[in-house]
Amino acid sequence: MEIAASSRSREDRLFDAASQLAGIPEVVGGSITNNAGGVPGHDPVRISAGVQARGLTANVHVTCVRRDRNGLRNMLEEIHSMEIENVFAMTGDYPKSDPAAAVFDLDAVQLVRMMDELRQAGNPYWIAVAVSPFKYGEPDCVYQYLKLKKKIAAGADYAITQLGYDAAKFRELKRYVDENIGPFPMVGNVYVLNSRAAEKMANGDIPGCWVSPRLREIAKAESQDADKGRMARLERAARMVAILRGLGYAGAYLGGTHDPGDIRWIIERAATLRNSWEELAEELNFAPERAFYLYRPSPSAPAKRGLMPRLLDALVKLFPVNKENTLRRVLGTMLGWVDRKPSAARWLERFETAVKTPLFGCQSCGNCILGSMEYVCPQTCPKQLRNGPCGGTNNNGTCEVVEKQCIWASVYERAKAAHEVERLGAFIPPPDRGLEGTSSWINYFLNRDARPDNFRSLTVLSGTKPAARGTAEPLVKISPGRKSDLVPLNTEAGPKQR
Repeated sequence: MEIAASSRSREDRLFDAASQLAGIPEVVGGSITNNAGGVPGHDPVRISAGVQARGLTANVHVTCVRRDRNGLRNMLEEIHSMEIENVFAMTGDYPKSDPAAAVFDLDAVQLVRMMDELRQAGNPYWIAVAVSPFKYGEPDCVYQYLKLKKKIAAGADYAITQLGYDAAKFRELKRYVDENIGPFPMVGNVYVLNSRAAEKMANGDIPGCWVSPRLREIAKAESQDADKGRMARLERAARMVAILRGLGYAGAYLGGTHDPGDIRWIIERAATLRNSWEELAEELNFAPERAFYLYRPSPSAPAKRGLMPRLLDALVKLFPVNKENTLRRVLGTMLGWVDRKPSAARWLERFETAVKTPLFGCQSCGNCILGSMEYVCPQTCPKQLRNGPCGGTNNNGTCEVVEKQCIWASVYERAKAAHEVERLGAFIPPPDRGLEGTSSWINYFLNRDARPDNFRSLTVLSGTKPAARGTAEPLVKISPGRKSDLVPLNTEAGPKQR
């Protein structure tokens, strides 16, 4: 269950809802939101501690919006001190009403890696991550799945989908995971959709949530019923739970209501619909008119790499400074001498910026990774993401923050044209912020920057040697020793599975 800890919600009501949810056997946990819609709400750690004290296992959302890596580390240590084990790692929605509060020092993949390092040091986190199959352009769709693979490699234990109403996309994600990742538990997002929420989601006011114009009109018509559409939206939610069960999802992530009566009704109704899930899946098809599906033939324009990437690739082949060789050692010696002369280093940084700013939008981060991103600068992303797009892009590929094409579409198209899409799966570490305003050329040749083949731990482990990470079990652990059992939705009967 999602517990929306927005600033408009009274804490006592949130805690009362948690107490009532704890009495429903099929509800295994409460997921406490943080910065939903880019707007700060109640302290998610405090609310999570209160929820857990009332008998409901808490899953606390940790977002990268307003905290740097040190602040995130402190938050995770606080979560551990509260004996909360379940964390939901997300990049987070951009705070449009307060852009100055946007930090985004890490992205979601880097945050998962930090959590995993802390786990190896002794903090028993169980890490959820988000994935959106409801992307209807090829770059967005493929990159969501590539990014999920990155999150799993970084240490994620299970995934929760973002919101959409398209059974074909739920099926697509399940197939992709089964074929490319193997047994890995996923939880499908089910939202009890009223007319007001449908309007906001259809307009793109809530990043990561997709409601088609047709579904918006249906929800609007339902609101004219005598019960203001209540039974219609509960029925839709129950059908979605039944579909997820049939597809083999590990569970459902239910939002849009805290009412225990509604929740019991949805669970019971979904159980009665178990055998008709395939027919229901055919009906849940609220997609745009032109939609990309990974496993369906789809005509697309040939990808274009562009002159600049091809020219730079040719230069790298001609002068392979990305490999250990005589040329690299000579340049390293020369730039080491420049580095020891502050005035010369400053002049080189100014020259570098003068060259790279008009070509790439360089912002002098000192940790250049253009070669890992098809020569697209990540600093031009409003969230400065380095491991793939967020889930907030609109279905025409427009950025959730600014009215322009998401930069990751260009990265994907160039990689596709070069037949190197899989290379985009490499983990890109966060930049060393202490190098801002310095020459990335010097930093690269002196191995001071952070890049895929040169980075350090995201945490200081205080002399603790990280343990080897074993193979995660194909299930969702909510919390040991508490109300922690999860009944897999694809299990007909038998003992509960933790």
